[in-house]
Amino acid sequence: MKQFYKSKSLFRLSFLFIVLFSVVSVAHSCKDDDDEDEFKDHIVKFEVKGTTGVEFKTIVTQVGTSQNQLFDQPGISWNSGEMFVNSSQSQLNLAANALLPDANAKLILNIWVDGEVAETDTIKNLSGIQSTSIAHSFLEL
Repeated sequence: MKQFYKSKSLFRLSFLFIVLFSVVSVAHSCKDDDDEDEFKDHIVKFEVKGTTGVEFKTIVTQVGTSQNQLFDQPGISWNSGEMFVNSSQSQLNLAANALLPDANAKLILNIWVDGEVAETDTIKNLSGIQSTSIAHSFLEL
């Protein structure tokens, strides 16, 4: 009878140990998921380029809900410089309009994210005042 009693106690102790180990493992794995950041910082740069003779009339940048407008920028290239943008801002927008003197002129817009061109658009084979815009989203659909 004592042998049966000891086996039963050993079985209960083993079962208790397995349940306790399972609870600790689940709690630890949930804790690791909560520690991960949902959003990341990215290095972003806006760029607008034109060929010789192109006159920038308006350049508009937008990060999240923060908008910046520039008028009559001199030169044939403009960039915002690098800035840190958190992906919680979700949306980047760049728009420009420019006077293209002839059909050989080009207007190029680029959004750079982490050193790579994420979005680009080019207007060519047109003349007069032309507008274009591009957008980049950090949201994964």
